[in-house]
Amino acid sequence: MAKVDWGFFGHRTINEMACYTLPQELFAFYKPHVSYIREHAVDPDMRRYAVKKEAGRHYIDIDYWGEAPFDILPRDWDRAFAQMAHIRYINASNDTITLKECRVPGPEKMDSFFHSKVKWNYFADEWKANCDDLKSWFPQINDCTEVLLHDSLTDYGILPYSLLYSYDQLTNAFDQKNIPRILKISADIGHYIGDAHVPLHTTINYNGQLTNQDGIHAFWESRLPELFALENYDFYVGQAEYIPDVNKYFWDVILDTHSYLDSVLLIEKRLRREFPSDRQNCFEQRLERTVRIECKEFAEAYHNALDGMVERQMIKSISALGNVWYSAWVDAGQPVLTDIDFGTIEIPTDSIRIEFDGTEVHH
Repeated sequence: MAKVDWGFFGHRTINEMACYTLPQELFAFYKPHVSYIREHAVDPDMRRYAVKKEAGRHYIDIDYWGEAPFDILPRDWDRAFAQMAHIRYINASNDTITLKECRVPGPEKMDSFFHSKVKWNYFADEWKANCDDLKSWFPQINDCTEVLLHDSLTDYGILPYSLLYSYDQLTNAFDQKNIPRILKISADIGHYIGDAHVPLHTTINYNGQLTNQDGIHAFWESRLPELFALENYDFYVGQAEYIPDVNKYFWDVILDTHSYLDSVLLIEKRLRREFPSDRQNCFEQRLERTVRIECKEFAEAYHNALDGMVERQMIKSISALGNVWYSAWVDAGQPVLTDIDFGTIEIPTDSIRIEFDGTEVHH
């Protein structure tokens, strides 16, 4: 089953409310485009099945890599990919040799090789490097006939790494006063920030499939906010603040979010045992279809047992997104954007994938 997100309601609400956390000078820029920021909050979900490796940007199965605080996983993008990727070559005797097992220089050289020769092909159908590339970094390898590369990191999600790259792209867009890119990346990064606050986006047990709790993902992040957010949640979070260390900030968000995972799973499992089974799931009419979904009474019991967790995570998402937008603008030198004639700016309505090298690909 594919991993799902906050749902249209959650993502759009987070993006819209984050606009109101901004200081006046920056809010004056975002204000005419609140509708765009809101509606395009779900664009990354629209790309998940059309763009290679998009899905991995929505989550990180961090518990695959050990136990908290998951020190085995480098926080630096290049170091993580170089350490976790499978880089092998075939020699003249037709033996397959793993590069990490060879007598090569320290990890810095591995990082440099990956950054220079591999990473910029990240979205390609297959990673490519040739023997000359390999020998230029590791001259002791002199009998290479073919290089074999495999990305084992993205299989388990790259959310915090891609957040940092999206942040850098947004900072560059502010610096260039590139209005379409600012708005597009602002909406996209809002989606990823929202995902980073969903505990089930931080675990290999993302839908409860390992604990006989299939369907808990949509229950927690879609059903609960749809039922209770509009009438019960207070989305006022105060003014955005500058983030001095963005990379650390993103990782702190992931680790904090993951800390709620046990409660998400254990509380639901307990309620499934205690609540009358014939009142747990109901049938509702949605978009001319009859769907089986958690009954409101059962959802309310779960919502109450979570003691405000869903509301807190949505509020944290709103606050974090405002902080990210504001910090990118500050890091770009606080450019004046309100003197731009928006009537001459064509805001894109199609989906744009922002590549890690800064290029735009329309599809």
